[in-house]
Amino acid sequence: MPLDTAPVDTIVTGANIITMQAPGHRAGALAIREGRIAALGSTAEIRALAPGAREIDCAGATVLPGLIDSHCHPDMLGARIGRWLDLGAAAPAGREALLEAVRAAAAGRPAGDWVLAYNFDDTRMGGYPGRAELDAAGGGRPVFLYRRDALMGVASSAALAALGFTAEAADPPHGRIERDAFGAPTGLLRARAAHLLIEHVQRGYTEADFHAGLGTVLAGYSAFGITSLHNSLTTSQGIGAYQRMRAEGTLHMRIGLIASGREPELVAGLIRSGLRSGFGDEWIRLIGVEWVADGSTSGRTAAYRAPYQRPFGEGEGQGHNGELLFARDELIALALPAHRAGLTVCLDGMGDRGVEFTLDIFEALLEDTPRPDHRMRVEHCCAVPPDLVARLARLGVVASSASGFAHDLGDAHLAARGAEEMKHLWPLRALIDAGVPAPCHSDNPVCDANPFRGMAALVNRRSSGGADLDASQAITVEEALATYTTLGAWAGREEHLKGSLAPGKLADLCVLDRDPLAIPAEELGETRVHATLLGGRVVHDAAGLA
Repeated sequence: MPLDTAPVDTIVTGANIITMQAPGHRAGALAIREGRIAALGSTAEIRALAPGAREIDCAGATVLPGLIDSHCHPDMLGARIGRWLDLGAAAPAGREALLEAVRAAAAGRPAGDWVLAYNFDDTRMGGYPGRAELDAAGGGRPVFLYRRDALMGVASSAALAALGFTAEAADPPHGRIERDAFGAPTGLLRARAAHLLIEHVQRGYTEADFHAGLGTVLAGYSAFGITSLHNSLTTSQGIGAYQRMRAEGTLHMRIGLIASGREPELVAGLIRSGLRSGFGDEWIRLIGVEWVADGSTSGRTAAYRAPYQRPFGEGEGQGHNGELLFARDELIALALPAHRAGLTVCLDGMGDRGVEFTLDIFEALLEDTPRPDHRMRVEHCCAVPPDLVARLARLGVVASSASGFAHDLGDAHLAARGAEEMKHLWPLRALIDAGVPAPCHSDNPVCDANPFRGMAALVNRRSSGGADLDASQAITVEEALATYTTLGAWAGREEHLKGSLAPGKLADLCVLDRDPLAIPAEELGETRVHATLLGGRVVHDAAGLA
């Protein structure tokens, strides 16, 4: 108990508080003053400290620090709500059900309106529909189904025409327009080709469009005990929408901004402004800038050293091993000015060759401008064999690990890479033992936002489908909790504010229906959140605690 006995406004009592200050450190209650933790102790001690304070009695429930999802895309999801069809929610099983969902979404729309869908999963929805099938289902409208990895998709004839993707069109750099035997586009767009279509569609989106759905999106995160998130590839409209919510008093989430390298003018503006990583306050903070260096393993576009197990597509042989989305000198030219300006560089790397490439870039940046506390990040950082684990440790690079992939996409990774490579995918045991900071994330909406499912996949090394992801890389439950608390805070340069529960830190916490450290590890993914507090204020309450 600290000596400071100044009045507090709220106390949380009757709790099993896992503070994350140190392994095994717990408390029974805590006091909150003006959104910060004033003291921890037993329920009797805290009640004596603040007899007139509002009391939240947890009735024995377990309390954790508010969780941090260190890589997700809420701004774009907010812009899509009400505009795009969520195929993950619609869950069509098979090709005909998919096309029926497109027909239903197109019904009643004016001719020429775009029919857009996200969370398309070819492995569950009957493969990629052909261009003619989408033409018929969309009634001649421009249709685009964006694959859940956000790195490829399939388009109708009208959508292809809007981009000028004809038989005569050249493939864009680092992208591909798939073609049939006669050279005509099939509708399947890969990498930069898909991104050009998305940029075309979203060019007219405004800050208001992003703002419209963000409240709903952020409430969904709160229901999972998440109080902070790092918005990957944040758009300029998203930044504006967050600031608008802050001014309105409707921002009920702490936001870390990782600015999108797909907006060169945004990155150039940040560099000119003189803002550095860490700028901001407890609500909105600048983390860095981000570029995507390779593709996805489930979509068989991520860059690997060895070929994929199965043919990549019709007519292609076994030799395909993915590709990088930048040339080395090209990416260095983009990232070096940001690094020199004091902005943390984040590069997406999925395959082992992709991760290796990102480390090549980071090494070049650090040779040019050494920075001891750079906190540069490999986003997703999926395939990491021992030589790359050692290199991450030597360079001091953060392995921003996609635990959501392990849970939701583990089966697809196993099918693409084989059982032998599972010990190199999300190798948290090896990363932790090597001293590599490895916070974890969902990449939502690519994967489910529920952090406990991702943690469970890393502890039990099982995918959502029960696939064996190699138990040699299993971590403990306490280590898994750290990936969404202390490590997430450190990766966002906010370890002084959050990640653990201690006097002076933000009163961000989540109340659980079970103690993750006292249950069988197999049940970790079933953990539910009773309540979420942000600065001592209840923002989610499923159990009537408030």
